[in-house]
Amino acid sequence: MNKGTNGFWQRYGGHLVLFVVALLVFVWARTSAAKTLFDFGWNSEPAAEQVSEQSVPDTALPSATITPLDDDMVVDMDQLPIMNNTGLSPELNPITFAGKKPTVTYETYTVKQYDTPNGIAQKFGINAETLLGGNPQLSQEASLLQVGMELKILPIDGVLHDVQAGDTVETVAAKYSVSVDDIINYAPNNLEFPYRLYPDTQIMVPGAVREVFVWNPPTISTSTSSSSGNGFGIKPLVVGTGTFVWPVNGRRITQYYWYGHRGIDVALAQGSPVFASDTGTVVWADWNIHCYGNLIVVDHGNGFVTFYAHLSAINVYPGQIVTQGQVMGAVGTTGCSSGPHLHFEIRLNGVQQDPFWAGYLSN
Repeated sequence: MNKGTNGFWQRYGGHLVLFVVALLVFVWARTSAAKTLFDFGWNSEPAAEQVSEQSVPDTALPSATITPLDDDMVVDMDQLPIMNNTGLSPELNPITFAGKKPTVTYETYTVKQYDTPNGIAQKFGINAETLLGGNPQLSQEASLLQVGMELKILPIDGVLHDVQAGDTVETVAAKYSVSVDDIINYAPNNLEFPYRLYPDTQIMVPGAVREVFVWNPPTISTSTSSSSGNGFGIKPLVVGTGTFVWPVNGRRITQYYWYGHRGIDVALAQGSPVFASDTGTVVWADWNIHCYGNLIVVDHGNGFVTFYAHLSAINVYPGQIVTQGQVMGAVGTTGCSSGPHLHFEIRLNGVQQDPFWAGYLSN
């Protein structure tokens, strides 16, 4: 070997040896990586056999096949699912969870002649308010109690609630101002954790009382007349005596004051005269769509307002001053009524009063 050749090896031999070693390591590494991908990707059978030969129990789930992504594959992020339900109590899958439906039962009763809400309630050992709890149509006006009507008689005092979409035990309890536990603990409601409610079913709300609709007369303004002619904006022009006389000549009371009926009903012959119970200003003398029928409302200028409903005739007009004992109309059976009678109310500062308990009238 000549001097030039020896000089080359002496100068570059070490570098060539390092290069060859590095090349061999690189080739070996690529070959091992390829084998690993092959075993766990394209050829899953050897990997599955190897796993089964170790300590995987017979109940293990089958291994999933890994599909490699192409280098040029683009993932559309808008198409990925978004988990919006972050609540602690998400909707349960009906396939895996089927709660019990409520099995609340009740009796029925057909209203007979001379029946009253209090009489019916006493017959079944419940409060009169519970009649409203099972029969919401009565919560607008108890005079809707008609002969032949079929009533639901609930097993305990409370309200039979029609479950709506979105209802929860908590929202129902809040609606009626009762305890969540009272609803859950009533066995026929069949409530078990997580206490799901089902629309189009009925649950019992023990101890609850259904809200009663109350219609209020027109708001009094400072004007002295009304362009509408129906009593809106009438200002009371006089102040009453603060005492009250009977608005009719009869005394046969067919319904007393109670939670579901905020006045008294006095039965008389059709056309009997109706008198102003005290001096005041007529603020309403017209038909009323909220079960009152033909209605007269008198503001007495001292916080008291009186109502005269179901009239067959009205002989006064809004803005007219009436004196105590003056004839204003006639007994009838208009609106929600089962026979000729006068529905009479006394309100003080907007609150309905029991005429007898407060001592305004003598029975």
